[in-house]
Amino acid sequence: MLGIIGVIRNRVSRLPLGLQSHINRVEEIAARLSDSNGVDPDLGRLGALCHDVARAMPDSELLSRASDMNMDICTIERDIPMLLHGPVGSEIVRIEDGVEDESILNAVYWHTTGSDTLDEIGKIVFLADKLDPQKNKKYPYQKYLYELAGSNLDLAMFEFLRREVDSLIQRGNQVHPRMMESRDYFSQLV
Repeated sequence: MLGIIGVIRNRVSRLPLGLQSHINRVEEIAARLSDSNGVDPDLGRLGALCHDVARAMPDSELLSRASDMNMDICTIERDIPMLLHGPVGSEIVRIEDGVEDESILNAVYWHTTGSDTLDEIGKIVFLADKLDPQKNKKYPYQKYLYELAGSNLDLAMFEFLRREVDSLIQRGNQVHPRMMESRDYFSQLV
């Protein structure tokens, strides 16, 4: 595990400084959430380190890589290619860095929209990304979300997804269909 974490840390070190800082903050949050939820903190750290490896790619490169990787690209992803950074990043760390853990790959793939396929690591990475203190203006309910995530990941997932879907709709923005499916899935668990 430590070897692959080193490989990913090396990749992260080549990203823009602001993105490196975000990833490092998410890594620490993921380790804490992992610990409080009985999950190996090294897995939380690895998922967090991997989650935004493709975030700095320009839209054209995300679309090109997704196409080259034979990914299905939906309309909203064509309109907002940034939504592909999780799926593309998941494949990059699998192919180029040797990450084999399906839980980590799934966490990276779905960390933006959520998914009913997320296990505890996936939920932790998803939530840790949203709990970065630098996102507190975007998500003013972070403190509440963090408290929930410390003891009930499913409820924290539902609370975030419910609020985010409502916010996107109220602002007249597109909502990824997978995010709505995820919200509906987690609503049934709480």
